[in-house]
Amino acid sequence: MSAPVPFSDIGKPVSDLLGKDFPIGCAKLEINTLAANGVKFTVNGSKDNKTGFIAGEIKAKHVDKVKGLTLTESWTTSNVLNTQVELQDSIAKGLKLDLNASFLPAVGSKNVKFGAEYKQDFLFTRTSLDLFKGPTLSGDAVIGSEGILAGGEIGYDVADGRVTKYNAALGYTALDYSIALHANNALNTFGVSYFHRVNKDVETGAKALWDRKTDSAVSVEVGTKYALDRDAFVKAKIDNTGRLGLGYTQVLRPGVKVSFAGIFDTTRLNENAHKLGLSLVLDG
Repeated sequence: MSAPVPFSDIGKPVSDLLGKDFPIGCAKLEINTLAANGVKFTVNGSKDNKTGFIAGEIKAKHVDKVKGLTLTESWTTSNVLNTQVELQDSIAKGLKLDLNASFLPAVGSKNVKFGAEYKQDFLFTRTSLDLFKGPTLSGDAVIGSEGILAGGEIGYDVADGRVTKYNAALGYTALDYSIALHANNALNTFGVSYFHRVNKDVETGAKALWDRKTDSAVSVEVGTKYALDRDAFVKAKIDNTGRLGLGYTQVLRPGVKVSFAGIFDTTRLNENAHKLGLSLVLDG
């Protein structure tokens, strides 16, 4: 047996199908390089097509596999400094500890979060303490057996002594398909999703959401992915409001991947209501 997925990954296959490789309304650049001593450098940049605003981040990540230690440092164009320290399997097998700190020098704003993650057969649980927001204690747990998953998530404000959030999820994963049911926002928003790998070239999936507070109509989104060959694939998705998403991803050469995508409002084809975008990823 292996540990189940984290709570946030229940229903992830359909989220990736409908969300990844759709760089909508922006131009993105990601560059990954690996130094001889094992340090991985990542540079991310994104330009908003509407506002022209450019956001970027430079990140360095070093992994010591012998000690189970990972150190990640980053600096963003918003002048936010981030440091994350992770310790995996050193104290006990399946236990991961992490410290995540951020600092904004311009205004002196800071944040520190401690986290712990434990996984074993049938169980995956996480907890974190945000020292400067509340402080707030968050936790989630997932139990799983024979493809069946059940999980819950809760947030607690220590200073006010009140529960700030609670969510629940159920899922089932088989060899070629998975389904998931979510109850979020204090069990007021319900969602169901399914993912099906039809064959090695075709994937399909859909999700539906309903908010009982607003009593609005159920929103539905369905999508598919088709592999043209081992280096290229296309994606398409459409929702109940008539928004059509189309995407094309091509591996130009090993380590170079480009994606083009667009969202088109089929109810206003003659209006300026559409968004385009592209993404370029370089792995060195």
